[in-house]
Amino acid sequence: MCRYSFNPFHQKNPDWQSTNCDAFTNNDIVDFHKTLKGYKPTPLISLPRLALKLGVGGIFVKDESKRFGINAFKALGASYAIYNVLKKAWENKFGTIFTIETFSDKSSMYKLGEFTFSAATDGNHGRAVAWTARMLNQKAVIYMPENTARFRIENIEKEGAKVILVKGTFDDCVKQNDHDAKLNKWQVISDTAYEGYMEIPNFIMAGYSTIFKELDEKLQFDYVFLQAGVGGLAAAGAWYFTNKFKDNRPKLICVEPTESDCFLESIINGNGNPITTKGNQESIMAGLNCGTPSALAWPYMKDSVDLFIAISDNYAEKAMQKYYYSNESDNRIISGESGASGLAGLIALLEDKNLKKATDIIGININSRILIINTEGDTDPINFKNVIERIKEN
Repeated sequence: MCRYSFNPFHQKNPDWQSTNCDAFTNNDIVDFHKTLKGYKPTPLISLPRLALKLGVGGIFVKDESKRFGINAFKALGASYAIYNVLKKAWENKFGTIFTIETFSDKSSMYKLGEFTFSAATDGNHGRAVAWTARMLNQKAVIYMPENTARFRIENIEKEGAKVILVKGTFDDCVKQNDHDAKLNKWQVISDTAYEGYMEIPNFIMAGYSTIFKELDEKLQFDYVFLQAGVGGLAAAGAWYFTNKFKDNRPKLICVEPTESDCFLESIINGNGNPITTKGNQESIMAGLNCGTPSALAWPYMKDSVDLFIAISDNYAEKAMQKYYYSNESDNRIISGESGASGLAGLIALLEDKNLKKATDIIGININSRILIINTEGDTDPINFKNVIERIKEN
């Protein structure tokens, strides 16, 4: 059942000077990404026919489904984090400046030595870590829940990484990865922060800001839907719009699965602190199946998001279908279960009776211009095909 909460901790002008993620202000993030093979800004796609059908003024989708050829946005964070890890290692070892050009220089990487990067993932982040490691001729070990779709596992293995399946949830993978990395002297590249591990998730979150910096500055939106797993992408969007527009920022709406609603649970019952979801973390929105908010992402979300909603899986499926079966002049968008969750959140607000009061209060109407991030393509093609073909049965 869908549920929601408005944010009692919302601030018009948050003061984030004392927060841990100072990497957001780094001026090399987009410049670094531009040097990576295959970089180009992802498109912002307008869906006027869908907007008309849903009764809103405009729907604009930042489509990350083909980012770097790995079908998801995650490489922006993993690559920037690994760049900063290597930068620190280089400068500690040689005492000279490590530049963006050094990162791309194979002889310099050989001189720096061998690394094994490890990560916990439900799919996309692990593939991004493995992709970056392969690009640098380094090793990667990736921890995944044992019920992960086989195709997601194979995609990571194709990048040359070793995959270790863990009985349990994403949070169990995080714990096992941290334990094994300490024993084996691997470098953890985790997108969630926890006690004793804050610096690298800082860089991963900052790397995601490229998505928003690529937007045309002339465009203005009334609402931005931000899906959250551990919260890295959502926090990057919250930081961008709050930093750029201050108290005139668009309304920010956080979307989670009902079975992995750790931000919503924290807002309702955490007394201002992040807590673990009560759900079973088994939504089809696999990339969002995370039990606890990242300690780094939490302050940005708590201070700036207007509305938190948790949606059931059927809305993710409906969003995937609406993207695929485009209306007349609208472009077709290939979107996986997690990727479609932003649009799913909009559909749920407009259709689900449990969210009607939230929709009335936040004021989405026929004039509203809405930004949505499609964070992935068909990263599980078998389930994607099943969802898309299911509409034919209805």
